[in-house]
Amino acid sequence: MNPRATTTRIDATVDSFRQRLVDNLLHTHGQAIQSATLHDAYMTVCYTVRDYLVQRWRETNEAYFNSNPKFVYYLSAEYLMGKQLPQNMLYSRTTELAQQACVEYDVNLESLIALDREPGLGNGGLGRLAACFLDSLATLDIPAVGYGIRYEFGIFEQSFRDGWQVEKPDEWLLYGNPWEFPQPDDMVEIGFGGRTQRRIDQDGRWHMHWEPDHKVLGEPYTMLVPGYGTRTVNILRLWRARASQEFDFQLFNNGDYARAVEQKIRSENITKVLYPNDSTEEGKRLRLKQQFFFVACSLKDIIRRYRLMNESWDDFPNKVAIQLNDTHPVIAIPELMRVLMDEHAMGWEQAWKITRQTFAYTCHTLLPEALEKWSLSLFADLLPRHLEIIYEINRLFLDRVRARFPGDQSKIERMSIIEERPQRRVRMAHLASVGSHTINGVAELQSRLLRDRTLADFAELWPEKFQNKTNGVTPRRFMQMANPELSSLITSKLGDGWLRDLAQLQRLEAFVDDPDFCSRWREAKQTSKRRLADLLRESTAVEVDPNSMFDCLVKRLHEYKRQLLKILHIITLYLRIKENADVELHPRTFLFGAKAAPGYQMAKLIIKLINQVAKVVNQDPDVRGRLKVVFPPNFNVTLAEDIYPAADVSEQISLAGKEASGTGNMKFALNGAITIGTLDGANVEIRERVGDENFYLFGLTTEQVFELKRSGYYPRDICRANPELNAVIDSIASGRFADGNPRCFQAIVDSLLNHDEYLLLVDYAAYVECSERVAEAYLDRERWTRMSILNVARCGFFSSDRSMQQYCQDIWQASPLSAD
Repeated sequence: MNPRATTTRIDATVDSFRQRLVDNLLHTHGQAIQSATLHDAYMTVCYTVRDYLVQRWRETNEAYFNSNPKFVYYLSAEYLMGKQLPQNMLYSRTTELAQQACVEYDVNLESLIALDREPGLGNGGLGRLAACFLDSLATLDIPAVGYGIRYEFGIFEQSFRDGWQVEKPDEWLLYGNPWEFPQPDDMVEIGFGGRTQRRIDQDGRWHMHWEPDHKVLGEPYTMLVPGYGTRTVNILRLWRARASQEFDFQLFNNGDYARAVEQKIRSENITKVLYPNDSTEEGKRLRLKQQFFFVACSLKDIIRRYRLMNESWDDFPNKVAIQLNDTHPVIAIPELMRVLMDEHAMGWEQAWKITRQTFAYTCHTLLPEALEKWSLSLFADLLPRHLEIIYEINRLFLDRVRARFPGDQSKIERMSIIEERPQRRVRMAHLASVGSHTINGVAELQSRLLRDRTLADFAELWPEKFQNKTNGVTPRRFMQMANPELSSLITSKLGDGWLRDLAQLQRLEAFVDDPDFCSRWREAKQTSKRRLADLLRESTAVEVDPNSMFDCLVKRLHEYKRQLLKILHIITLYLRIKENADVELHPRTFLFGAKAAPGYQMAKLIIKLINQVAKVVNQDPDVRGRLKVVFPPNFNVTLAEDIYPAADVSEQISLAGKEASGTGNMKFALNGAITIGTLDGANVEIRERVGDENFYLFGLTTEQVFELKRSGYYPRDICRANPELNAVIDSIASGRFADGNPRCFQAIVDSLLNHDEYLLLVDYAAYVECSERVAEAYLDRERWTRMSILNVARCGFFSSDRSMQQYCQDIWQASPLSAD
């Protein structure tokens, strides 16, 4: 029987949508209409919109099953998907249907969207990039599945108490998640610990066998990932850990209630929290268990899917492309080797050939501390069989290195997967480099530094492995959804094809001198600024002037990103006002958004300083509204969607050579903000495309940073030579922004004057001067509007659709397959 002949597509009418609402309220949600609450209405609308996606999902699965295409499997420890209701309505073309149906039931659709909890399954750019990539893969009709962890409590919910960051659990699952399908039938068993031994199989062949001493179950939850303007719906599978034996009845009967559920608690801790603090040995242990759990579950699922339609293992790399998103999933390499050899009786050479042809590795960092390393003792305790495999991979690899570079013992030590000093550890980036067919960076500068410095020895051995794939963002969420006024204006001139082909934005240059278009462009920006001002009033009780220049710095809090440099600039302006109350300053609103990792004390102290400076500046009558500093808590995708469209200035001020790429810089530029930044990450490529005259550059280059570090640097000398900078540092040290407590920020002062690892003091004067040029340019309305339009028009390159097309062509050799 042809299944297509037995089903019909859902009617896209208000009557049909309304009837599905009624049916879902009762039959899916289990609530009567007479007693339904607003949350019941929210869940019902979600289920109804989901119905439209499920229809397309079925069609997609049929197309995939009938064609047996090559699949892309994206392994990532993080996904920041954002709110699902508004996106799924847009992608299923049900927004208008939902609005009309809600009106009839006297329900405001916006109030339902406000109830939509975004899954906090990531820490920053890595997770949002993964979400953009899944969106683009579906939009491009690429057969793909994302795999990750269903954290019960994702990235923490941030609040401020007395200026300090306070972390609370992100209870995004408290009232259920209407966008997921639990699928216990696909549950898998994962082992930890134990021992290995040699066994003889039924054919008389020796092979290794792993006997774990502890097992947990992995239960998949499937979320739908629809494409835009296509029938394709792919999936994201998130794994939840469950105990293989959840309850000890004997212990319970004996009154030992805590121990009766001990195994359940220990097992479920694996997926309890995103990135447990690894400053303790138990924290490190839990992190490694998290990583292995999700990749082992995912590989079992990938192999199951492959074996549904294929018999020969030889075709595995032709049907399966696995992308390792940074080092977190790299343990997948020895795990696939183990499965192929120990469970499917494959020889080493065949298993290694399949493994190397299957995996590709994306390196997202240049920071040595971010390239994960795990102690051998921890590995031996948790994953003894995998450590044996890693030893053998390393032995064969080093034999190759010795043959290529005879007598070079220092190169052997540098390249070994096993680090010998100061302690014996597994270098996961090295394992990824050896076990993958392709290694890519995520911006031209970072990819060059990766080849020339971070992984230089591997690039010398395998230059053909290294590629650059500059990151991108989805214009559907970060333009169409986040900035409807600007998107509508663009569509009025270009049609709506630009949402699937962002290069079409180039055509906006034809309107850069059109007075009417420029006026409408400014009004779209002002609408976004007024909307953000209202939101800030509600969330922070700070009144900001929508006519002021919105100067925004929003990203994960890390010292190399140099939020502290921005605060030094703000204090500089404040001290100028205190010295001369009549100094001319066009009103500026400085907006921060950032979370600090719970164990990162310096980052948390910087947050405290930002909030204290905001308190002093905002309450000082001498300022007279010329400066406002606002730090709304709990920066996430939802808040970002309000900030990007409203920003006038995009702060991208990390130390050159530290940022891998950044994607916030792209989102700001695509919403018409002007960048002030260093030659770091993707800033380099943004500046090349928008033009030097439309980008405000300052600071040392990467080469200058390296040279200064080599020659020696004395930050106190810089401070003494600049009276204004010296006054800024003194104001912090004196307790001026700490209610008179000089010790509060002493750690920051000591760090700057004694180390200044990220060269804030070196770049300070150039940054202050460049910021003044930005403020002056803002006063020229026509010039600023022109720069804003050209930033948008020339940034079409930074689409995640383009990124994914390049991955498909150059790394995965994956082709589109439409469900239409």
